[in-house]
Amino acid sequence: MPKSKPRLHTGGCQCGAVRYALHADPDGASICHCRMCQKATGGYFGAAAGVTKANLTWTRGTPASFRSSELIERDFCAKCGTPLTFRYLDRDRVSIAIGSLDDPRRVQPQIQHGIESRLPDFAGLARLPEQTTGKSMPADRL
Repeated sequence: MPKSKPRLHTGGCQCGAVRYALHADPDGASICHCRMCQKATGGYFGAAAGVTKANLTWTRGTPASFRSSELIERDFCAKCGTPLTFRYLDRDRVSIAIGSLDDPRRVQPQIQHGIESRLPDFAGLARLPEQTTGKSMPADRL
């Protein structure tokens, strides 16, 4: 019986319909400010880190896919819409959305790409007033 690969990282979508395991530490962690990543995530940027396709296993459900260009396909949960992966069709790598990891703190971006599309107010985000979720929302809504 073949020995199964260890799960070094796990993650999935917001609703839990799609889950995955990574059998290697992702590398090349970055954030990308390009318009395609902004549109794909609905945010200021996309944050991703990659592994070879052989080191990604879908452990629950099957993601839906969207071809966002001639070269790129993105996986997401068809039930809740959570972005999960980004991959060039001609490469043996898949980039995982860092925010979809169960413990995203373990993968820290090392570089920013697509800075020509970085939104001007991005640099000032760290100066905005802060509060915890508990302070900004009534207890019965948490």
